[in-house]
Amino acid sequence: MGKVRLRLVAVLLVGACGKGETGNGKGAYDLIMKNGWIVDGTGNPRYRGDVAVRGDRIAAVGFLGGAQARETLDVRGLVVSPGFIDMMGQSEINALIDNRVFSKITQGVTTEVTGEGGSVAPLTDQLVLDDSDAMKKWHYREDWRDLDGYFAQLAKQGAALNIATFVGATQVRLAVVGKANRAPTAAELERMTALVDTLMEQGALGVWTALEYAPASYSKTDELIALAKAARRHGGIYASHMRNEGVRIDDALNELFEIAREADIPAEVSHLKVSGRKSWGQMPRIIARIDSARGAGLDVTADQYPYTRAATALDASIPSWAESGGWDSLLARLREPATRARLRDEMVKPKGTESFYYEAGGGDGVLITGTFQDSLRYLQGKTVGEIAAQRRRDPVETLFDIVLAETGHRTDAVYAVMSEPDVQTALKTWWVAVNTDFGGVAPDGPFGTQSAHPRAYGTFARILGHYSRDLKLFPLEFAVRKMTALAAQRVGLSDRGLLKAGMAADITVFDPASVADKATFEQPHQASVGFAYVFVNGQKVLDHGKLTAARPGRGLRGPGYVPPGQRAKQ
Repeated sequence: MGKVRLRLVAVLLVGACGKGETGNGKGAYDLIMKNGWIVDGTGNPRYRGDVAVRGDRIAAVGFLGGAQARETLDVRGLVVSPGFIDMMGQSEINALIDNRVFSKITQGVTTEVTGEGGSVAPLTDQLVLDDSDAMKKWHYREDWRDLDGYFAQLAKQGAALNIATFVGATQVRLAVVGKANRAPTAAELERMTALVDTLMEQGALGVWTALEYAPASYSKTDELIALAKAARRHGGIYASHMRNEGVRIDDALNELFEIAREADIPAEVSHLKVSGRKSWGQMPRIIARIDSARGAGLDVTADQYPYTRAATALDASIPSWAESGGWDSLLARLREPATRARLRDEMVKPKGTESFYYEAGGGDGVLITGTFQDSLRYLQGKTVGEIAAQRRRDPVETLFDIVLAETGHRTDAVYAVMSEPDVQTALKTWWVAVNTDFGGVAPDGPFGTQSAHPRAYGTFARILGHYSRDLKLFPLEFAVRKMTALAAQRVGLSDRGLLKAGMAADITVFDPASVADKATFEQPHQASVGFAYVFVNGQKVLDHGKLTAARPGRGLRGPGYVPPGQRAKQ
């Protein structure tokens, strides 16, 4: 027994200190954080200990005694955790416009996952032309055409956090089929799957659909299965903003299960919710359905943001068939009285399809948060109902008028579509990770002129403070696991999400007693509080609420990545 116990102690020392290092280390570390509460991402109970960093890697975790470092931080009383992973972040372009990604770093996010429907690649000359007005407004350039090119651009400009991306199924469809409401031909579908193959080899995490929006809503299930099979060939997963999140959510789940089964691919339900007053209270049953599917052998999980209001474009309220052919076609239909009357009727009395407008309870539940045209900025912070009352006009007609006034550009809106009990039920579910579903913004940056959803600044802090500490819905360790290891495992980022020797040194340090979200719907541009330090790839990017000058973020590649020199000739 004595020899067995001695061997066990030796193994524990090696595991705690990493790669055979003792607590004294092999020479000085770059950084040691001493005396913190280690919450390592596994969900295990916190413990007192130290974390050492050398270069861009965690070198040791545990009791490090008198080990030396270039910088030593006493983090007594603070939680040291892996950097948080935003499972749906939307900052792929924001990071090029304002590389601080302020609202993410100030809530402890070190890695963002993006690519919901639309993605940075593939790009065509026509798609770049479609984005020309946005590029002029926000002062960026789309000088790439594939994922290799985007990551090169990101590295050139620098960013405060890491970005990993899916292939957006919408993006692939736009590149090959365009904006028409039709199925791809056999040759087009072959080209679409080839694009997925190529981008998976360039480091995409999988394929992601946004099926509530045109032109993705025109896709049939067999098309999605073909794309999912291509992603699976490279170890990727299938993520989906499902076709319906309200009265027909069961049909949408059935489609997701079918794709997962037929493509033999893990599936992720993006921003899990039960939308619309008629569906409130259904979350326990939806969770049970997913649990049942998991029990039957499907690998299905989900992610969510902790708010009762959703955010998307104002035109998302309009039935997607009206966008067939693109923006010009939509605007023409809105100018045609008979078509406009039909659209209004389908929004007010939807028959089988989801209507954001209807599920938000009408115009009073739809808040304008951002306009493209500066001349319309006075609408921000007002509901469609309020604007309609001021104009003495019907709310749906007012919504149409705003879409027309934007002349082919999207208006951002927030919709009151969820119930708090449903949100909490999902939050307590162990296989549900966390997302902000919003791009990184800053009060003093170019996006500060726009309003925002408070989730942009407050998502992770709200879960740690309001839901875990104050409401005691779940332990802190449970919350951190959802934000770190669960997310990293799900998308195949094998060197992130855990405080463990050899892992990437993405680290968030916060005060469990004071961490809190401050952003509200009335005043969304307010950073979260309680975060002492954030490190990305071993470099300090946040120091007690203040961003540093470091921009060490990287483009992170998925499990199917093949270095350029090793790829087969296309």
